[in-house]
Amino acid sequence: MTQPAQARPHVRPIEVVMAVERIRDTAYVVQNRQSRHVGVLFGDEAGSQPSLPNDWSLLGVLPPLYPEWLGDRSFAETHGIRFPYVAGEMANGIATPEMVQAVGQCGMLGFLGCAGLSLNRIQQLVTKVKAGLSGTNAAWGANLIHTPSEPRLEDQTVDLFLAEGVRRVSTSAFMKLESSVVRYACQGLTRDAQGRVQRPNKIFAKVSRPEVAAAFLRPPPSEMLRSLVQAGRVTEAEAQLAAQIPVAEDITAEADSGGHTDNRPLGALLSSLMRLRDDIVRELRYTNPVRIGAAGGLGTPSAVASAFALGAAYVLTGSVNQSANEAGISLDARRMLAGAGLADVTMAPAADMFEMGVRVQVLKRGTLFAARGARLFDVYRDYDSWDTVPAAVQKEIETQMFRQPFDAVWKETREFWQGREPREAERADRDPHHRMALAFRWYLGKASRWAIEGAPGRAIDFQVWCGPAMGAFNDWVRGSFLEPVENRGVVQIGLNLMEGAAVITRAQQLRSFGVAVPAEAFSFRPRPFDVTGTL
Repeated sequence: MTQPAQARPHVRPIEVVMAVERIRDTAYVVQNRQSRHVGVLFGDEAGSQPSLPNDWSLLGVLPPLYPEWLGDRSFAETHGIRFPYVAGEMANGIATPEMVQAVGQCGMLGFLGCAGLSLNRIQQLVTKVKAGLSGTNAAWGANLIHTPSEPRLEDQTVDLFLAEGVRRVSTSAFMKLESSVVRYACQGLTRDAQGRVQRPNKIFAKVSRPEVAAAFLRPPPSEMLRSLVQAGRVTEAEAQLAAQIPVAEDITAEADSGGHTDNRPLGALLSSLMRLRDDIVRELRYTNPVRIGAAGGLGTPSAVASAFALGAAYVLTGSVNQSANEAGISLDARRMLAGAGLADVTMAPAADMFEMGVRVQVLKRGTLFAARGARLFDVYRDYDSWDTVPAAVQKEIETQMFRQPFDAVWKETREFWQGREPREAERADRDPHHRMALAFRWYLGKASRWAIEGAPGRAIDFQVWCGPAMGAFNDWVRGSFLEPVENRGVVQIGLNLMEGAAVITRAQQLRSFGVAVPAEAFSFRPRPFDVTGTL
Protein backbone atom coordinates (compact mmCIF):
# COMPACT_ATOMS: atom_id res chain seq x y z
CA MET A 1 0.00 0.00 0.00
CA THR A 2 1.40 3.38 -0.99
CA GLN A 3 2.06 5.77 1.89
CA PRO A 4 0.92 9.41 1.47
CA ALA A 5 3.72 11.73 0.52
CA GLN A 6 5.09 13.71 3.41
CA ALA A 7 4.68 17.45 3.16
CA ARG A 8 7.82 19.54 2.98
CA PRO A 9 8.08 22.27 5.63
CA HIS A 10 7.90 25.84 4.37
CA VAL A 11 11.24 27.46 5.16
CA ARG A 12 12.14 29.52 2.11
CA PRO A 13 11.29 33.25 2.44
CA ILE A 14 8.60 33.27 -0.26
CA GLU A 15 7.03 30.17 1.27
CA VAL A 16 6.98 31.68 4.74
CA VAL A 17 5.36 34.87 3.44
CA MET A 18 2.59 32.79 1.87
CA ALA A 19 2.27 30.69 5.02
CA VAL A 20 1.83 33.80 7.16
CA GLU A 21 -1.28 34.78 5.21
CA ARG A 22 -2.95 31.42 5.83
CA ILE A 23 -4.32 32.69 9.11
CA ARG A 24 -7.46 30.53 8.94
CA ASP A 25 -5.49 27.28 8.83
CA THR A 26 -3.87 25.51 11.76
CA ALA A 27 -0.10 26.04 11.48
CA TYR A 28 2.36 23.43 12.75
CA VAL A 29 5.78 24.84 13.59
CA VAL A 30 8.53 22.27 13.08
CA GLN A 31 12.31 22.19 13.45
CA ASN A 32 14.96 20.20 11.64
CA ARG A 33 17.00 18.24 14.16
CA GLN A 34 20.23 18.62 12.21
CA SER A 35 20.15 22.08 10.59
CA ARG A 36 17.98 23.59 13.37
CA HIS A 37 15.96 25.39 10.67
CA VAL A 38 12.40 26.16 11.74
CA GLY A 39 9.56 25.86 9.24
CA VAL A 40 5.79 25.69 8.92
CA LEU A 41 3.49 22.83 7.92
CA PHE A 42 -0.24 22.71 7.38
CA GLY A 43 -2.66 19.82 7.83
CA ASP A 44 -4.91 18.29 5.22
CA GLU A 45 -8.29 19.67 4.19
CA ALA A 46 -9.84 18.12 7.30
CA GLY A 47 -7.30 19.94 9.44
CA SER A 48 -5.54 16.77 10.60
CA GLN A 49 -1.95 17.07 11.78
CA PRO A 50 0.47 16.38 8.94
CA SER A 51 2.91 13.51 8.98
CA LEU A 52 6.27 14.96 9.96
CA PRO A 53 9.17 14.37 7.58
CA ASN A 54 12.23 12.55 8.82
CA ASP A 55 14.57 14.65 10.97
CA TRP A 56 11.83 17.16 11.78
CA SER A 57 10.17 17.55 15.19
CA LEU A 58 7.09 19.47 16.26
CA LEU A 59 7.75 22.71 18.18
CA GLY A 60 4.22 24.00 18.51
CA VAL A 61 0.76 24.41 17.03
CA LEU A 62 -0.90 27.69 16.14
CA PRO A 63 -4.69 27.40 15.83
CA PRO A 64 -6.64 29.36 13.21
CA LEU A 65 -6.63 33.11 13.73
CA TYR A 66 -9.54 35.24 12.55
CA PRO A 67 -9.74 39.06 12.51
CA GLU A 68 -12.93 38.69 14.56
CA TRP A 69 -10.90 37.19 17.42
CA LEU A 70 -8.30 39.92 17.86
CA GLY A 71 -10.14 41.85 20.55
CA ASP A 72 -12.05 41.06 23.71
CA ARG A 73 -14.70 38.46 22.86
CA SER A 74 -17.11 40.07 25.35
CA PHE A 75 -17.10 43.25 23.24
CA ALA A 76 -18.65 41.56 20.21
CA GLU A 77 -21.01 39.54 22.39
CA THR A 78 -22.23 42.57 24.32
CA HIS A 79 -22.91 44.66 21.23
CA GLY A 80 -24.03 41.90 18.89
CA ILE A 81 -21.34 42.51 16.27
CA ARG A 82 -18.80 40.39 14.42
CA PHE A 83 -15.62 42.46 14.50
CA PRO A 84 -14.01 44.37 17.42
CA TYR A 85 -13.94 47.40 15.12
CA VAL A 86 -15.63 50.78 15.47
CA ALA A 87 -15.96 53.52 12.85
CA GLY A 88 -15.88 56.55 15.08
CA GLU A 89 -18.08 59.62 15.06
CA MET A 90 -16.80 62.45 12.87
CA ALA A 91 -18.42 65.78 13.69
CA ASN A 92 -20.84 67.84 11.62
CA GLY A 93 -22.38 64.74 10.13
CA ILE A 94 -19.18 63.62 8.39
CA ALA A 95 -19.88 60.20 9.91
CA THR A 96 -23.07 59.85 7.89
CA PRO A 97 -26.03 57.47 8.13
CA GLU A 98 -24.66 55.76 5.01
CA MET A 99 -21.35 55.15 6.78
CA VAL A 100 -23.03 53.86 9.95
CA GLN A 101 -25.30 51.58 7.93
CA ALA A 102 -22.45 50.21 5.81
CA VAL A 103 -20.28 49.16 8.75
CA GLY A 104 -23.29 47.93 10.71
CA GLN A 105 -24.37 45.63 7.92
CA CYS A 106 -20.81 44.28 7.78
CA GLY A 107 -20.77 43.33 11.46
CA MET A 108 -18.87 46.36 12.69
CA LEU A 109 -20.08 49.26 14.83
CA GLY A 110 -20.51 52.84 13.63
CA PHE A 111 -21.37 56.09 15.40
CA LEU A 112 -23.18 59.04 13.85
CA GLY A 113 -21.22 62.30 13.87
CA CYS A 114 -23.68 64.54 15.73
CA ALA A 115 -21.27 67.14 17.15
CA GLY A 116 -21.90 70.65 15.85
CA LEU A 117 -25.34 69.84 14.47
CA SER A 118 -28.70 71.29 15.42
CA LEU A 119 -31.22 69.15 17.25
CA ASN A 120 -33.42 68.95 14.15
CA ARG A 121 -30.52 67.76 12.04
CA ILE A 122 -29.57 65.11 14.59
CA GLN A 123 -33.19 63.94 14.55
CA GLN A 124 -33.10 63.60 10.77
CA LEU A 125 -29.87 61.56 10.82
CA VAL A 126 -31.08 59.23 13.56
CA THR A 127 -34.34 58.65 11.68
CA LYS A 128 -32.41 57.87 8.51
CA VAL A 129 -30.16 55.32 10.23
CA LYS A 130 -33.12 53.60 11.86
CA ALA A 131 -34.93 53.37 8.52
CA GLY A 132 -31.85 52.05 6.72
CA LEU A 133 -31.17 49.35 9.31
CA SER A 134 -34.81 48.42 9.90
CA GLY A 135 -35.28 44.67 10.02
CA THR A 136 -31.60 43.96 10.67
CA ASN A 137 -29.68 43.23 13.85
CA ALA A 138 -26.95 45.72 12.99
CA ALA A 139 -25.56 47.67 15.93
CA TRP A 140 -25.01 51.41 15.76
CA GLY A 141 -24.79 54.50 17.94
CA ALA A 142 -24.52 58.28 18.00
CA ASN A 143 -22.18 60.88 19.42
CA LEU A 144 -22.80 63.10 22.43
CA ILE A 145 -20.21 65.87 22.56
CA HIS A 146 -19.79 68.09 25.58
CA THR A 147 -21.07 71.60 24.80
CA PRO A 148 -20.14 73.82 27.77
CA SER A 149 -21.54 76.92 26.09
CA GLU A 150 -24.80 75.12 25.21
CA PRO A 151 -25.81 72.92 28.16
CA ARG A 152 -29.42 72.97 27.02
CA LEU A 153 -28.47 71.42 23.65
CA GLU A 154 -26.53 68.69 25.45
CA ASP A 155 -29.58 67.81 27.57
CA GLN A 156 -31.95 68.00 24.62
CA THR A 157 -29.70 65.67 22.62
CA VAL A 158 -29.90 63.10 25.42
CA ASP A 159 -33.70 63.51 25.44
CA LEU A 160 -33.73 62.82 21.72
CA PHE A 161 -31.53 59.73 22.04
CA LEU A 162 -33.72 58.31 24.80
CA ALA A 163 -36.92 59.01 22.88
CA GLU A 164 -35.54 57.46 19.68
CA GLY A 165 -34.11 54.38 21.37
CA VAL A 166 -30.47 55.12 20.55
CA ARG A 167 -28.84 52.38 22.61
CA ARG A 168 -25.20 53.34 22.22
CA VAL A 169 -23.67 56.75 22.76
CA SER A 170 -20.03 57.70 22.32
CA THR A 171 -19.21 60.66 24.55
CA SER A 172 -16.41 63.03 23.59
CA ALA A 173 -14.71 66.23 24.82
CA PHE A 174 -15.97 65.72 28.38
CA MET A 175 -13.47 66.90 30.98
CA LYS A 176 -15.62 65.69 33.86
CA LEU A 177 -18.78 63.68 34.36
CA GLU A 178 -21.95 65.62 33.52
CA SER A 179 -25.52 64.90 34.57
CA SER A 180 -26.56 64.51 30.92
CA VAL A 181 -24.32 61.45 30.58
CA VAL A 182 -25.44 59.98 33.90
CA ARG A 183 -29.08 60.42 33.02
CA TYR A 184 -28.61 58.51 29.77
CA ALA A 185 -26.69 55.74 31.53
CA CYS A 186 -29.32 55.34 34.26
CA GLN A 187 -32.41 55.27 32.07
CA GLY A 188 -34.03 51.81 32.04
CA LEU A 189 -31.65 50.05 34.45
CA THR A 190 -33.18 46.82 35.82
CA ARG A 191 -32.11 43.66 37.60
CA ASP A 192 -32.61 40.26 35.95
CA ALA A 193 -33.71 36.99 37.57
CA GLN A 194 -30.11 36.20 38.51
CA GLY A 195 -29.70 39.56 40.23
CA ARG A 196 -27.47 41.07 37.56
CA VAL A 197 -27.90 44.70 36.58
CA GLN A 198 -29.08 45.07 32.98
CA ARG A 199 -28.39 48.30 31.12
CA PRO A 200 -30.23 49.05 27.87
CA ASN A 201 -28.17 52.18 27.18
CA LYS A 202 -24.43 51.71 26.69
CA ILE A 203 -21.83 54.45 26.85
CA PHE A 204 -18.50 54.51 25.04
CA ALA A 205 -16.46 57.12 26.88
CA LYS A 206 -13.78 58.57 24.64
CA VAL A 207 -11.06 59.97 26.92
CA SER A 208 -7.40 60.95 26.83
CA ARG A 209 -6.79 61.60 30.53
CA PRO A 210 -6.81 59.14 33.45
CA GLU A 211 -8.78 61.46 35.72
CA VAL A 212 -11.58 61.66 33.17
CA ALA A 213 -11.48 57.91 32.61
CA ALA A 214 -11.76 57.34 36.36
CA ALA A 215 -15.05 59.26 36.48
CA PHE A 216 -16.54 56.97 33.83
CA LEU A 217 -15.06 53.81 35.37
CA ARG A 218 -16.73 54.48 38.72
CA PRO A 219 -20.44 54.66 39.56
CA PRO A 220 -21.99 58.14 39.31
CA PRO A 221 -21.41 60.38 42.36
CA SER A 222 -24.18 59.93 44.93
CA GLU A 223 -24.95 63.65 45.02
CA MET A 224 -25.48 63.70 41.25
CA LEU A 225 -27.81 60.73 41.48
CA ARG A 226 -29.77 62.41 44.29
CA SER A 227 -30.17 65.57 42.24
CA LEU A 228 -31.43 63.62 39.25
CA VAL A 229 -33.92 61.72 41.42
CA GLN A 230 -35.16 64.93 43.02
CA ALA A 231 -35.59 66.49 39.58
CA GLY A 232 -37.61 63.48 38.42
CA ARG A 233 -35.07 62.65 35.69
CA VAL A 234 -34.09 59.28 37.20
CA THR A 235 -36.12 56.93 39.38
CA GLU A 236 -35.02 55.89 42.84
CA ALA A 237 -34.69 52.28 41.65
CA GLU A 238 -32.51 53.33 38.70
CA ALA A 239 -30.29 55.42 40.97
CA GLN A 240 -29.77 52.50 43.35
CA LEU A 241 -28.71 50.22 40.49
CA ALA A 242 -26.50 52.90 38.94
CA ALA A 243 -24.59 53.16 42.22
CA GLN A 244 -23.39 49.57 41.73
CA ILE A 245 -21.96 49.75 38.19
CA PRO A 246 -19.56 51.94 36.21
CA VAL A 247 -20.99 54.77 34.15
CA ALA A 248 -19.37 53.16 31.10
CA GLU A 249 -18.18 49.62 30.44
CA ASP A 250 -16.40 50.66 27.23
CA ILE A 251 -13.66 53.27 27.57
CA THR A 252 -11.99 54.44 24.37
CA ALA A 253 -8.40 55.60 24.88
CA GLU A 254 -8.11 58.47 22.41
CA ALA A 255 -4.47 58.98 21.51
CA ASP A 256 -3.03 61.27 18.81
CA SER A 257 -6.14 61.75 16.71
CA GLY A 258 -7.89 64.23 14.47
CA GLY A 259 -10.09 66.90 16.05
CA HIS A 260 -10.04 67.27 19.84
CA THR A 261 -6.92 65.53 21.10
CA ASP A 262 -4.23 65.74 23.74
CA ASN A 263 -1.78 64.14 21.27
CA ARG A 264 -1.02 61.28 23.66
CA PRO A 265 1.04 58.31 22.39
CA LEU A 266 -1.24 55.29 22.26
CA GLY A 267 1.12 52.90 24.03
CA ALA A 268 1.47 55.12 27.09
CA LEU A 269 -2.20 56.12 27.26
CA LEU A 270 -3.65 52.65 26.73
CA SER A 271 -1.34 51.05 29.29
CA SER A 272 -2.15 53.75 31.85
CA LEU A 273 -5.91 53.40 31.41
CA MET A 274 -5.75 49.62 31.57
CA ARG A 275 -3.91 49.75 34.90
CA LEU A 276 -6.43 52.28 36.17
CA ARG A 277 -9.28 50.02 35.07
CA ASP A 278 -7.75 47.03 36.82
CA ASP A 279 -7.33 48.98 40.07
CA ILE A 280 -10.93 50.21 40.07
CA VAL A 281 -12.36 46.80 39.13
CA ARG A 282 -10.47 45.21 42.04
CA GLU A 283 -11.58 47.95 44.41
CA LEU A 284 -15.26 47.88 43.48
CA ARG A 285 -15.47 44.19 42.57
CA TYR A 286 -17.34 44.59 39.32
CA THR A 287 -18.61 41.33 37.87
CA ASN A 288 -19.15 42.41 34.25
CA PRO A 289 -16.17 43.00 31.93
CA VAL A 290 -14.96 46.61 31.70
CA ARG A 291 -13.16 47.14 28.41
CA ILE A 292 -10.54 49.61 27.19
CA GLY A 293 -10.47 50.25 23.44
CA ALA A 294 -7.91 52.09 21.34
CA ALA A 295 -8.26 55.10 19.04
CA GLY A 296 -5.87 57.56 17.46
CA GLY A 297 -3.08 56.82 15.00
CA LEU A 298 -4.72 53.64 13.69
CA GLY A 299 -4.19 54.03 9.96
CA THR A 300 -2.37 50.80 9.10
CA PRO A 301 -2.67 47.09 9.89
CA SER A 302 0.55 47.31 11.90
CA ALA A 303 -0.91 50.03 14.10
CA VAL A 304 -4.13 48.05 14.59
CA ALA A 305 -2.20 44.87 15.39
CA SER A 306 -0.06 46.75 17.91
CA ALA A 307 -3.18 48.12 19.64
CA PHE A 308 -4.57 44.61 20.06
CA ALA A 309 -1.15 43.35 21.20
CA LEU A 310 -1.20 46.03 23.91
CA GLY A 311 -4.50 44.61 25.14
CA ALA A 312 -7.10 46.83 23.45
CA ALA A 313 -10.57 45.28 23.57
CA TYR A 314 -11.49 46.99 20.31
CA VAL A 315 -10.14 49.60 17.90
CA LEU A 316 -11.79 52.79 16.71
CA THR A 317 -10.81 54.57 13.51
CA GLY A 318 -11.60 58.12 12.48
CA SER A 319 -9.31 60.10 10.17
CA VAL A 320 -8.97 57.31 7.60
CA ASN A 321 -12.74 57.02 7.25
CA GLN A 322 -13.01 60.69 6.41
CA SER A 323 -11.50 59.95 3.00
CA ALA A 324 -14.11 57.24 2.34
CA ASN A 325 -16.92 57.61 -0.20
CA GLU A 326 -19.56 57.45 2.55
CA ALA A 327 -18.06 60.39 4.45
CA GLY A 328 -20.17 63.54 4.52
CA ILE A 329 -17.44 65.78 3.16
CA SER A 330 -16.68 67.17 -0.29
CA LEU A 331 -14.65 65.35 -2.90
CA ASP A 332 -12.16 68.25 -2.88
CA ALA A 333 -11.55 67.76 0.83
CA ARG A 334 -11.28 63.98 0.45
CA ARG A 335 -8.68 64.45 -2.28
CA MET A 336 -6.75 66.75 0.02
CA LEU A 337 -6.84 64.03 2.68
CA ALA A 338 -5.72 61.39 0.18
CA GLY A 339 -2.64 63.49 -0.57
CA ALA A 340 -1.63 64.03 3.05
CA GLY A 341 1.65 62.79 4.45
CA LEU A 342 2.48 61.76 7.99
CA ALA A 343 3.60 65.27 8.99
CA ASP A 344 0.86 67.18 7.16
CA VAL A 345 -1.19 67.87 10.30
CA THR A 346 -1.11 70.63 12.89
CA MET A 347 -3.07 72.09 15.79
CA ALA A 348 -5.60 74.91 15.42
CA PRO A 349 -8.13 76.70 17.67
CA ALA A 350 -11.35 74.77 18.28
CA ALA A 351 -14.57 76.51 17.28
CA ASP A 352 -16.61 75.09 20.16
CA MET A 353 -14.10 75.95 22.90
CA PHE A 354 -12.33 78.90 21.32
CA GLU A 355 -12.25 81.17 24.38
CA MET A 356 -10.76 78.39 26.52
CA GLY A 357 -7.81 78.02 24.18
CA VAL A 358 -8.71 74.43 23.31
CA ARG A 359 -7.19 73.21 20.05
CA VAL A 360 -8.01 70.55 17.49
CA GLN A 361 -5.76 68.64 15.10
CA VAL A 362 -6.38 69.46 11.45
CA LEU A 363 -4.96 68.97 7.99
CA LYS A 364 -2.17 71.41 7.20
CA ARG A 365 -1.35 70.59 3.59
CA GLY A 366 -3.30 72.64 1.05
CA THR A 367 -5.05 74.93 3.54
CA LEU A 368 -4.19 77.99 5.62
CA PHE A 369 -6.94 77.38 8.14
CA ALA A 370 -4.65 76.52 11.04
CA ALA A 371 -2.49 79.62 10.60
CA ARG A 372 -5.49 81.87 10.17
CA GLY A 373 -7.29 80.36 13.14
CA ALA A 374 -4.20 80.89 15.30
CA ARG A 375 -4.08 84.49 14.13
CA LEU A 376 -7.67 85.05 15.25
CA PHE A 377 -6.96 83.57 18.67
CA ASP A 378 -3.93 85.84 19.10
CA VAL A 379 -6.08 88.86 18.29
CA TYR A 380 -8.78 87.72 20.72
CA ARG A 381 -6.17 87.23 23.43
CA ASP A 382 -4.46 90.59 22.85
CA TYR A 383 -7.46 92.92 22.44
CA ASP A 384 -10.61 93.49 24.50
CA SER A 385 -12.89 94.37 21.61
CA TRP A 386 -12.99 94.68 17.84
CA ASP A 387 -12.86 98.44 18.13
CA THR A 388 -9.44 98.28 19.81
CA VAL A 389 -7.91 96.05 17.14
CA PRO A 390 -5.49 98.06 14.92
CA ALA A 391 -6.94 99.06 11.57
CA ALA A 392 -4.34 97.08 9.61
CA VAL A 393 -5.21 93.91 11.50
CA GLN A 394 -8.93 94.55 11.03
CA LYS A 395 -8.37 94.86 7.29
CA GLU A 396 -6.36 91.64 7.22
CA ILE A 397 -9.14 89.70 8.95
CA GLU A 398 -11.98 91.24 6.96
CA THR A 399 -10.32 90.78 3.55
CA GLN A 400 -8.49 87.47 3.97
CA MET A 401 -10.70 85.51 6.37
CA PHE A 402 -14.17 87.04 6.60
CA ARG A 403 -14.21 88.46 3.05
CA GLN A 404 -16.82 90.89 4.33
CA PRO A 405 -17.02 93.58 7.03
CA PHE A 406 -16.95 92.56 10.70
CA ASP A 407 -20.43 94.07 11.21
CA ALA A 408 -21.89 91.78 8.54
CA VAL A 409 -20.33 88.73 10.18
CA TRP A 410 -21.59 89.80 13.58
CA LYS A 411 -25.14 90.32 12.27
CA GLU A 412 -25.22 86.77 10.87
CA THR A 413 -23.60 85.39 14.02
CA ARG A 414 -26.03 87.16 16.35
CA GLU A 415 -29.02 85.80 14.42
CA PHE A 416 -27.59 82.29 14.69
CA TRP A 417 -27.14 82.47 18.45
CA GLN A 418 -30.53 84.05 19.02
CA GLY A 419 -32.05 80.93 17.50
CA ARG A 420 -29.69 78.42 19.11
CA GLU A 421 -28.72 79.79 22.53
CA PRO A 422 -30.11 83.31 23.15
CA ARG A 423 -28.02 83.79 26.27
CA GLU A 424 -24.88 83.81 24.14
CA ALA A 425 -26.24 86.65 22.00
CA GLU A 426 -27.38 88.57 25.08
CA ARG A 427 -23.97 88.23 26.68
CA ALA A 428 -22.27 89.41 23.50
CA ASP A 429 -24.49 92.50 23.44
CA ARG A 430 -23.10 93.40 26.87
CA ASP A 431 -19.53 92.18 26.42
CA PRO A 432 -17.59 93.34 23.32
CA HIS A 433 -14.83 90.81 23.99
CA HIS A 434 -17.33 87.97 23.84
CA ARG A 435 -18.85 89.51 20.72
CA MET A 436 -15.44 89.35 19.04
CA ALA A 437 -15.02 85.73 20.15
CA LEU A 438 -18.35 84.70 18.60
CA ALA A 439 -17.51 86.50 15.37
CA PHE A 440 -14.16 84.77 15.19
CA ARG A 441 -15.90 81.46 15.89
CA TRP A 442 -18.03 82.23 12.82
CA TYR A 443 -14.92 81.78 10.69
CA LEU A 444 -13.83 78.62 12.50
CA GLY A 445 -17.28 77.07 12.20
CA LYS A 446 -17.74 78.11 8.59
CA ALA A 447 -14.35 76.66 7.67
CA SER A 448 -15.56 73.14 8.48
CA ARG A 449 -18.80 73.72 6.57
CA TRP A 450 -16.85 74.98 3.55
CA ALA A 451 -14.85 71.72 3.56
CA ILE A 452 -18.03 69.66 3.85
CA GLU A 453 -19.78 71.54 1.05
CA GLY A 454 -16.71 72.07 -1.12
CA ALA A 455 -17.37 75.81 -1.19
CA PRO A 456 -15.91 77.35 -4.38
CA GLY A 457 -12.95 79.62 -3.73
CA ARG A 458 -12.67 78.60 -0.08
CA ALA A 459 -10.35 75.57 -0.30
CA ILE A 460 -7.59 77.63 1.25
CA ASP A 461 -9.79 77.97 4.36
CA PHE A 462 -10.96 74.35 4.62
CA GLN A 463 -10.93 73.02 8.17
CA VAL A 464 -10.43 69.26 7.86
CA TRP A 465 -10.01 67.35 11.12
CA CYS A 466 -7.18 64.90 10.66
CA GLY A 467 -4.53 63.02 12.63
CA PRO A 468 -1.23 61.47 11.53
CA ALA A 469 -3.03 58.17 10.86
CA MET A 470 -4.17 59.68 7.56
CA GLY A 471 -0.62 60.05 6.26
CA ALA A 472 0.32 56.55 7.40
CA PHE A 473 -2.78 55.17 5.66
CA ASN A 474 -1.90 56.94 2.42
CA ASP A 475 1.62 55.49 2.53
CA TRP A 476 0.21 52.00 3.13
CA VAL A 477 -2.33 52.04 0.27
CA ARG A 478 -0.01 53.65 -2.29
CA GLY A 479 0.00 51.51 -5.44
CA SER A 480 -3.03 49.49 -4.32
CA PHE A 481 -6.70 49.60 -5.28
CA LEU A 482 -7.34 51.84 -2.25
CA GLU A 483 -5.03 54.61 -3.41
CA PRO A 484 -7.60 56.41 -5.63
CA VAL A 485 -9.94 58.28 -3.35
CA GLU A 486 -12.90 57.14 -5.45
CA ASN A 487 -12.21 53.52 -4.42
CA ARG A 488 -12.14 54.16 -0.70
CA GLY A 489 -15.16 52.57 0.93
CA VAL A 490 -15.45 52.54 4.70
CA VAL A 491 -16.04 48.77 4.76
CA GLN A 492 -13.08 48.03 2.50
CA ILE A 493 -10.92 50.17 4.77
CA GLY A 494 -12.12 48.36 7.88
CA LEU A 495 -11.85 44.85 6.46
CA ASN A 496 -8.33 45.47 5.16
CA LEU A 497 -7.15 46.93 8.45
CA MET A 498 -8.56 43.99 10.40
CA GLU A 499 -7.38 41.29 7.99
CA GLY A 500 -3.95 42.89 7.83
CA ALA A 501 -3.76 43.09 11.62
CA ALA A 502 -4.50 39.37 11.86
CA VAL A 503 -1.82 38.54 9.28
CA ILE A 504 0.77 40.67 11.08
CA THR A 505 -0.21 39.05 14.38
CA ARG A 506 0.37 35.63 12.79
CA ALA A 507 3.75 36.78 11.46
CA GLN A 508 4.80 37.75 14.97
CA GLN A 509 3.52 34.45 16.39
CA LEU A 510 5.63 32.49 13.91
CA ARG A 511 8.65 34.66 14.54
CA SER A 512 8.36 34.06 18.28
CA PHE A 513 8.64 30.31 17.56
CA GLY A 514 11.88 30.88 15.70
CA VAL A 515 10.62 30.92 12.12
CA ALA A 516 12.75 33.23 9.96
CA VAL A 517 9.91 35.54 8.96
CA PRO A 518 10.89 37.97 6.16
CA ALA A 519 10.23 41.65 6.73
CA GLU A 520 7.76 41.72 3.84
CA ALA A 521 5.44 39.41 5.79
CA PHE A 522 4.78 42.35 8.13
CA SER A 523 3.62 44.51 5.22
CA PHE A 524 0.11 43.39 4.34
CA ARG A 525 -1.06 44.78 1.01
CA PRO A 526 -4.68 45.95 0.56
CA ARG A 527 -6.92 43.78 -1.54
CA PRO A 528 -10.67 43.93 -2.39
CA PHE A 529 -12.89 41.96 -0.05
CA ASP A 530 -16.50 40.88 -0.21
CA VAL A 531 -18.21 43.93 1.30
CA THR A 532 -20.74 41.72 3.07
CA GLY A 533 -17.93 40.96 5.47
CA THR A 534 -17.11 37.46 4.24
CA LEU A 535 -13.34 37.21 4.42
